[in-house]
Amino acid sequence: MTFLAGDPQRLGVFLAETGIGPETLRQSAADPKFLINVLDFILRDDETVKAFAASAKLHPTNIAAAREALGDPRWERDVP
Repeated sequence: MTFLAGDPQRLGVFLAETGIGPETLRQSAADPKFLINVLDFILRDDETVKAFAASAKLHPTNIAAAREALGDPRWERDVP
C-alpha cells in the first residue's frame, strides 16, 4: 500500500476504481480481498508493474505469481 500512497495520483485512481474512500481505506485494508484488488490494480499496466517491482526490489514476474497464489475467486465461481 505504501507504493500506492506514495503517489497521490496513483492512489486517487485506485480509490476511484475500487470505490474505496480515503476515510475507509484502513478498514478496507483489513479485508483479505484488499490485497487482491491492489495486485490487480498494479498488474493492469506494465509501467505500474515495473515501478512497483523496482520499489519492492522484486522481479516483475513475482508480482503476477503472488496474484496467482492468492487465487481468483471469480474463476472458482465459474466452475460448474
